[in-house]
Amino acid sequence: MNAVVWDEEFDVVAIGSGGGGLLAGIAAREAGGRALVVEKRDLFGGSTAMSGGVMWLPNNPLMQKDGIEDSDELGMQYFASTVGDVGAASTVARRRAFIHEGQAMIRLLERKGARFTRCVNYSDYYSNHEGGHATGRSIEPLPFAGRRLGKWLSKIQPGMASGLGMAVMTNELRDVQYFNRSPRSLVTAARVQLRTWTAGVTKRPVLTNGTALVAELVKMCVDSGVDLWLDTSFRGYVVEEGVVTGVRLERDGKPVAVRARHGVVMAAGGFARNADLRQEYGGDQCPDPSWTMANPGDTGDTIAATLELGALTDLMDEAWWLPSPRRELAAGTLSAARNRPRTIMVGADGRRFVNESNSYVEIGKAMFARQKVTGAVPSWLIFDDRYRRTYAHKASLRFGQLPKEWLDSGLLKRADTLAELAVQCGIDPEGLADQVAKFNRHAVQGRDPEFGRGSSAYNHCLGDPNPFVVNPAVGPLDTGPYYAFEIVPADVGTSGGFLTDESGRVLSAEGPIPGLYATGNSTATVMGRHYPGAGASIAYSMVFGYIAARHAMDTAIERNHQAKKEAAPELLLPEPS
Repeated sequence: MNAVVWDEEFDVVAIGSGGGGLLAGIAAREAGGRALVVEKRDLFGGSTAMSGGVMWLPNNPLMQKDGIEDSDELGMQYFASTVGDVGAASTVARRRAFIHEGQAMIRLLERKGARFTRCVNYSDYYSNHEGGHATGRSIEPLPFAGRRLGKWLSKIQPGMASGLGMAVMTNELRDVQYFNRSPRSLVTAARVQLRTWTAGVTKRPVLTNGTALVAELVKMCVDSGVDLWLDTSFRGYVVEEGVVTGVRLERDGKPVAVRARHGVVMAAGGFARNADLRQEYGGDQCPDPSWTMANPGDTGDTIAATLELGALTDLMDEAWWLPSPRRELAAGTLSAARNRPRTIMVGADGRRFVNESNSYVEIGKAMFARQKVTGAVPSWLIFDDRYRRTYAHKASLRFGQLPKEWLDSGLLKRADTLAELAVQCGIDPEGLADQVAKFNRHAVQGRDPEFGRGSSAYNHCLGDPNPFVVNPAVGPLDTGPYYAFEIVPADVGTSGGFLTDESGRVLSAEGPIPGLYATGNSTATVMGRHYPGAGASIAYSMVFGYIAARHAMDTAIERNHQAKKEAAPELLLPEPS
């Protein structure tokens, strides 16, 4: 066999520049290695940059500093009560590694200058389950001054705040939408508006959400000497004597062979934008490819090459589901409607089938499950005129006014009676009438005995903050005219892929594939088929990127120590007892 001619050599090479890939670079560099992060697009950040930038971590350092009661064991109990037994993707060892090393990762980032804040009162999504936390375990980055990045600022993938036109933090977004419903919300909205206005007037951009998180990580990479390559595509692995020793890339139109002395970390995302792969693996959860909100680079380019190495996979039919209105309505607040009073979501039979205010991942899965019984993909979100008059529907100080173009387009239906609305939507009129009557009997008292809506801290934290509503998430639909729009099971990325162990090593039937690690949407997530809390996917990607690079470097140090010991044992001190 001809020896490989390497064009470049690093200790750790990460494929993908989302949170997982950037953390792998930072962790490898911190351990004394030379690191490279590769991105096929012309912008850094991937799905992380487009996200809320929130991280869900039990017993995290910010909770510890603020004296918020939590523990690693409570986090483990919560995993058991929500995620349950889903096999190798979420073993006890992987869960413990996520919790323990997640805390170490945050401490490292804070030592290197990152600033985070707790998402106060953003509860766990199943806070009423064993080990759940009503105060919440999520944290997010503080606003990031764009000028700190210099020339690198233009290389960051725009994210959520850019689309909204506001420099709003993720935990502020709830209140911004309710500016007319409580004094607290009004104060928050004013703060966001002042921040946005100041950034515009001074021409000093302020980054929030996922772009702030990626900006912090990119700056750490630049400051610490991690190499960052944009416009560089993965073309395959280099395998020598069964060990992944590097990767083949294409950079500036030319092939490049890059050696990874201690490990390759695959963090290139999933396959949300690959229609063929979704059809192949989707099973009963196969959405229309146009519904995904995943980043444009989420095309599964690395899957075939990794499978050829014998990598095992799991959860390939799963995604980070985010049930949403059609894209033409997405610029408004209708995506939050299911969390508010005076709304219900029904299938073609006019019947509810889930607690509408629960986790978006749960709602998406429920839609596909209900589709086996009646039309539910898409489903219909229905609200009454009192809902219309109560809330803001676009980013504006005006509330109670539905945009005329929504109604003119037919995407938002309107009718004087529920029966007429049902006919317009193709819903069973008798089923809808019976469902609304049944719902209303209890909703006037703020109760939902059918599905328990409004009974958890999570249902409350996203609901109407007005102190005079009976239940922040539940209220009757009793005032015509009535309105409806379609909800589709969109997603922000797939969440199944290669099986990895507690060290982030990719697994084959024979065990770990030497030299190959993976994290993020490339892998079968430790969160299994559920979503424990805000930022679970981003935290998972980052923590296991950190774990993988640390393991690669630690293993290399152990190998070097052993080699020296075998070469000259008399020069080494004995191991401490």
